[in-house]
Amino acid sequence: MNGNELTERLLSGDRRALARVISKIEDEDPQTPDIISELYQHTGAALSVGFTGPPGAGKSSIIAKLIELFREEDKKVGVVSVDPSSPFTKGAILGDRIRLVDHFLDKNVFIRSMGNRGHLGGLAGGSRLAGLAMEAYGTDVVIYETMGVGQGEVEVASAADTVVLCLQPGAGDAVQALKAGVMEIADIFCINKSDHPQANEAKAEVRSTLEIGHELDPDAPMPSIIMTRGDTGEGIEELKEKIEEHRASLEKSGELEKRQRASQREFVVSWAANKMQNKVQERLQRGDTKIMERVYKRELDPISASEKIFEEI
Repeated sequence: MNGNELTERLLSGDRRALARVISKIEDEDPQTPDIISELYQHTGAALSVGFTGPPGAGKSSIIAKLIELFREEDKKVGVVSVDPSSPFTKGAILGDRIRLVDHFLDKNVFIRSMGNRGHLGGLAGGSRLAGLAMEAYGTDVVIYETMGVGQGEVEVASAADTVVLCLQPGAGDAVQALKAGVMEIADIFCINKSDHPQANEAKAEVRSTLEIGHELDPDAPMPSIIMTRGDTGEGIEELKEKIEEHRASLEKSGELEKRQRASQREFVVSWAANKMQNKVQERLQRGDTKIMERVYKRELDPISASEKIFEEI
């Protein structure tokens, strides 16, 4: 099936076409640029939410409950869940499909786990494109879930209009998130497992940290802190309300357009930089022994060598 047929079928609401398009994105199929070119004009209206936070914080459980609430409003939901890659198959290995199994029979929910393939951001290189494909397919809500491994998590901010940081009590997550710079990009804080004895202490710790930051920048909006239980659904409705309120606030203030423009610019620059990096690596792998031999022998310095390769490319 060619790219035009796939695009037409996806735009008409064909789930199989959406699945095949995302597979092509993951496989870096040559048809991908043309497909995205056709789909892009049909994107931009969906509510996009990024969930980030340490492993074990219960992100998938919260997302599963959130999907239920959106489905009660008859909204289509797409989820891009990024896992560490298998070193052998390059596929996702944590199995979010199992955690979100209750929604897989719902034709109005599309969930895709993607391997990060060594990409250092919390989001896989193709996850942004997968989200765009879901929007073109007709989803009202696109949720990005990152693997939660540290500093690279700030990349989720460039993919979603609203960022939710999930933390769990008793694990020192707030301090770790602060060190990683994740707290700076979160719009909503979610203290999950609110039945934990240290839940209120964790909330106070987050609030104290946020207040210090607010003193440094009084004009910045103060993020909400929501207490939830992913297992029972407690607090998830309030979380949904805060997500929708945040989106409405962005639209009213004009900040949404600013965020999306910055996001698009970052994506273009990032994509171009990655392509350039791949070209350089390909150039070296083709047997660029002469330049590298000169570097090894100290006849040519590394910066001059890289400049030569860059000029050739």
